[in-house]
Amino acid sequence: MAICNVSYWVSAKSSISNPFLQNPNPLFSSIPPQNPRSKSPSTGAIHCGIRELRERIDSIKSTQKITEAMKLVAAAKVRRAQEAVINGRPFSETLLEVLYDINERLQSEDIDVPLTNVRAVKKVALVVITSDRGLCGGLNNRVIKKAEARIKELEKLGLDYTLISVGKKGNLYFNRRDYIPVDVFIKAGNFPTAKEAQVIADNVFSLFVSEEVDKVELVYTKFVSLIRSDPVIQTLLPLSPKGKVVDANGTSVDAMEDEFFRLTTKQGKLIVERDRVRIRRHEISPLMEFEQDPVQIIDAMMPLYMNSQILRALQEATASELASRMNAMSNATDNAIELRKGLSMAYNRERQAKITGEILEIVAGAEALREL
Repeated sequence: MAICNVSYWVSAKSSISNPFLQNPNPLFSSIPPQNPRSKSPSTGAIHCGIRELRERIDSIKSTQKITEAMKLVAAAKVRRAQEAVINGRPFSETLLEVLYDINERLQSEDIDVPLTNVRAVKKVALVVITSDRGLCGGLNNRVIKKAEARIKELEKLGLDYTLISVGKKGNLYFNRRDYIPVDVFIKAGNFPTAKEAQVIADNVFSLFVSEEVDKVELVYTKFVSLIRSDPVIQTLLPLSPKGKVVDANGTSVDAMEDEFFRLTTKQGKLIVERDRVRIRRHEISPLMEFEQDPVQIIDAMMPLYMNSQILRALQEATASELASRMNAMSNATDNAIELRKGLSMAYNRERQAKITGEILEIVAGAEALREL
């Protein structure tokens, strides 16, 4: 009963003459009240309750665990992918040099080799290599933009074109655009093999030998480093007499020097150690003689050449995809940490304000009881 009377007396008294109740904290009377909608220069204002903030922090914490796990998985796979790229480059480049040397010797002879015939270009086939999965930054967008830029160049030249799309992302993109002719859609695997490269090589071989197309170009991402991958265009067929692999603009796409990466840990964090791998090239001796007929050698080596070049492009694209995914997940993890810090500060601020308000109510009630 006494409690009811006290509560009624406090609520009925409209103006309290106690200075403590008018200003419970006189030390901060000169500080003007802050507008809760004002934004700090670094972070925006967060208008949520304590429960909503706690739920958002838990959600971001789980997202951070997922992105960090995906980063570690991509880091473990990129080691295997870059080894395949670096170990496969010397073979494909040496094979290419041997074929170029034999082809140059055959230029003065009247010999017909279908895959080396340079005829007037009327139609071009573009083999566009993308990834099967996303969450790898702008990797697939750069490849597709490179292909579309090449398509515009061919249209300006008045040439026809057709596409061989490799990878789910490219398949979905070109399947929604009926105005871009696509000859075949091919699904790419996690780690490319010679069997997958042979499927693409068979399609390219049938198009070129039947003279449906006069030139075949590969559009893929070249693996340069863990933080860099460049989309390039490489001429696959015909085998021109030039002594190096060049893109559509005549720029060499061969790698004379590679960066080899080792993933280690330091103080509980993932770090990258880099080594330089220099590729030594030896000129083919002009005194080299072949026991068999050069035409037979080229006919036997051309399928191997096509398979090795396509397999190399698939390996480069896979290594670029994994490196890009590792960087994307690393950035996502860092962003989750920063966002979690901001929400934790807002949560602590709201919790402190609520506790302070409760303390003020208790002190005000105590002062009211004291006057009784």
